[in-house]
Amino acid sequence: MDIIKELSNSKKIAISGHVSPDGDSIGSCIALTLYLRKLLKDAEVAVFLEEIPNCFKRIEGHDIIDHSYSGMEPDTYILIDCGPERIGPGEKMFKNAKLKINIDHHLSNPKGHGDINVIDIKASSASELVFRLMDEKYLDKMIASWIYLGIVHDTGIFKYPATSCDTMRIAARLMEEKIDCQYLIDTTFYEKTYSQNLACARIVLGSKLYMNDKVIIGSISRQEMSDYNITKSDFEGVINQLRITEGVEVAIFMYPMNADTEKVSIRSKEKVNVAKICEAFGGGGHMRAAGFYHKGTEEDIRKRLLELLAEEEL
Repeated sequence: MDIIKELSNSKKIAISGHVSPDGDSIGSCIALTLYLRKLLKDAEVAVFLEEIPNCFKRIEGHDIIDHSYSGMEPDTYILIDCGPERIGPGEKMFKNAKLKINIDHHLSNPKGHGDINVIDIKASSASELVFRLMDEKYLDKMIASWIYLGIVHDTGIFKYPATSCDTMRIAARLMEEKIDCQYLIDTTFYEKTYSQNLACARIVLGSKLYMNDKVIIGSISRQEMSDYNITKSDFEGVINQLRITEGVEVAIFMYPMNADTEKVSIRSKEKVNVAKICEAFGGGGHMRAAGFYHKGTEEDIRKRLLELLAEEEL
């Protein structure tokens, strides 16, 4: 798709990703916004996302995000890294837009929900797809930094199965823009606040093994979050810490979003398609990384997950 040609008649363009934005959602949305602002001088281009984790606020360009989801009636809406069921506050704007573009790589969104759909479930990340839409001669350091950041987060720093030779070639091209790879990775992937370390330690300490030690489940209660002064932004990296436990095939992390809804993240190493597991709860994602929101008790969700995993060959 020639995205500049497709948007040539657009005057107000909104870009957003999914609720609880992660590195790929943030990186792809900001990168495309910067790119379109650079080339479409006569159009208003805004990026709408929910509040982002503090680590991403240390990267130049984050302040272009509008968290209000107001003040614009876009004629074009570009939805990245999800389908409309996860758009959150931007749903009304998306429905009312004359032109809808959906860019995604999730198994749960194989055909897209736009008038124009850029879908590749084999792509490492939405950020990789955004890069493919760009004319490389208009790349600059800031755009390249956000694409690289997005790819890094959705590939686990280039180690997840979806990382392809093309992914690595794109990363190499981005590095030609003199981006600070070490800073981007250390700041947004490895570096943790004291509260984040405390949260991770508390969750790992309270985690339990199931199914001959092939499944690990960690969780935290609302009371514990209050006692330790922990917020959901402190959970970055917890699921990956559980996943790398020796002998574990599936890692599960649960925490309360509100009084009656749990947020559940699942990761697997080689054998289990966790997107399929999450679809049973109305969620989705990738074969090795997926999640869902569910109304119910932690114990009920745990029981049902173990029942579904018992059907798998672990």
